[in-house]
Amino acid sequence: MSLFTALSGLLAAQDGLDVISNNLANANTVGFKSGSALFSDLFSGASANTPGEGVTEQEIEQDFAQGTQESTGNPLDLEIQGNGFFVVQDQGQNSFTRDGAFHLSPSGQLQTASGKAVLGFGVNADGTSNGILSPIVVPSTNQTSKATSAISLSAALNTADPVITTAFNEQNTKTFDESTSVTAVDSLGNANHVQLFFVQNKASGSGSATKPSTWTVFAQPENANGSAIGSATNLTTLTFNADGTLQSGGSATLNVNWNNGAAPSTIAFNFANTTLGAQSFSVSSPTNNGFGPGTFSSATISDTGQIQANFSNGQKVTVGNVALATFINNQGLIPESQNLFSSSEDSGQPAINAPGTGTSGTLVSGSLEQSNVQTSSELVQLLNFQQAYQANTSVLQGDQQDIQKLLQLN
Repeated sequence: MSLFTALSGLLAAQDGLDVISNNLANANTVGFKSGSALFSDLFSGASANTPGEGVTEQEIEQDFAQGTQESTGNPLDLEIQGNGFFVVQDQGQNSFTRDGAFHLSPSGQLQTASGKAVLGFGVNADGTSNGILSPIVVPSTNQTSKATSAISLSAALNTADPVITTAFNEQNTKTFDESTSVTAVDSLGNANHVQLFFVQNKASGSGSATKPSTWTVFAQPENANGSAIGSATNLTTLTFNADGTLQSGGSATLNVNWNNGAAPSTIAFNFANTTLGAQSFSVSSPTNNGFGPGTFSSATISDTGQIQANFSNGQKVTVGNVALATFINNQGLIPESQNLFSSSEDSGQPAINAPGTGTSGTLVSGSLEQSNVQTSSELVQLLNFQQAYQANTSVLQGDQQDIQKLLQLN
């Protein structure tokens, strides 16, 4: 009986050594989760006075504690802070991993180091998630230009500026108070300009009958070389309340034929937040919805998994959203090669969400989660299993000698 008992101990110690060896071998493997061999004793159950019959391996338990963070500077490297697994696919089969060392394939597909496709949610035309899980592809094609159709700016006009009574002439600075320039991109991507001139008008009426202060805005389009196109246009008249807030005239439309082969432009101007007061003239928060052509430069990923393609013209386009899978029972996951896990009945089916939603953790771009193997602890366990292995070997050797002596007696 002791022969089989010692043999079970020997095999159990060997199993423990195998687990420890695997942990130590993966001490530098990104996203690796260490394992622990769990054992249970064996009894025949025939009698309360019957000694145990040895040991058996019960299971290998995975430690899903967070690994240490290592910064890489690569925006496609992702670390999961908290719960969840990346969803990857190979030949139509989904697997799960904590290893976020990703790269773009020549076709723009986001992949693991071993070439498996990373899955995420696609986006609608407005950049919102469409909820459809599929391989993530970052298009690297050049971006065509978009003509400016809307310009917005907030001007701070000064009441101390002189009232202009002479006819406006953009060549004569005495016929306007202030000026500024805004960019207007045409359909070919040329960065043209529109010069804006602000003229304070003479107030009408007197005393309590004085009408609100008004300013006329003139617009002079210029091509990319700075040459004027046509003559200046009376764009709008801004009317202000007594407290300096804009009463009317905040919206205007300018039609421009650039005469350079580009399509004519219709530009909507918005001066809604312009104010009047005892203040220096300034222009803030100018926006322009047009842009020139651009080439793909890089991809970035936010902490919620939103993937943006960045272009040389400064534009950012949302192309997808990384997905994370969570499980009711992580211990039910089945470890596989290449840092992967597969689901099982014990783990339950994955709940797949965007990072930061549901029970999913968030992402850290430019960082990787390192192995959670504690080398010092593993070495202590290694010594314990080695001692158990040697002890059971000694028992087996003793039993072998006893059996040989019994055989000699016969």
